[in-house]
Amino acid sequence: MFNSLRGTITEKLADSLRIETGGVEWDISCPALDMEAFPEPGGEGRVFTWLYHREDQMKLFGFSGERRRTTFLELLKVEGVGPKGALRIMGGIGQDDLEAALENEDIGRLEAVPGLGKKTAQKMILALRGKLAAVSPAAEAASPYGELAAALAEMGYDRKRVVEALAKADAELDVSVKGAEREQLLFKRVIVSLSGA
Repeated sequence: MFNSLRGTITEKLADSLRIETGGVEWDISCPALDMEAFPEPGGEGRVFTWLYHREDQMKLFGFSGERRRTTFLELLKVEGVGPKGALRIMGGIGQDDLEAALENEDIGRLEAVPGLGKKTAQKMILALRGKLAAVSPAAEAASPYGELAAALAEMGYDRKRVVEALAKADAELDVSVKGAEREQLLFKRVIVSLSGA
């Protein structure tokens, strides 16, 4: 529904950002670490948004970039982590540290995040390992097989391994194979490679 809002930052509070666009001031819940990335009040900013909507509540969440919003949405898929929990986690650990902790299964680092216990840390590793530490969306889109990588990742394959397998398969294919035929061959080879067949 909303992708982002661009306007004048009017206020930065402990857990929310206020931004004015076209005469409307929005109150947006925002992780503490993202808040630091926005300009001070009076400056122009762009907030990537996600609308939480339930029968009794509507709340707008905001992030400093698409990668951060994606992380938030992935955290929501973890059992026991709701929007407030996801904000708290993202406010207590930087993006690179979070991705490294998940990839390295570093439960100790995750437990160091205020309010995050061992069980939730374990659930996060199980649910998110390989899903966040990936090529950035911009780099992925710019790659010759960005859509293919995204499709395979959506099927549940580890995105990092997908990108590596695609690069390898692409290098092995004859240069004369082009277009849709090349994509189909890459797709088949990568699935075979990743499934260990």
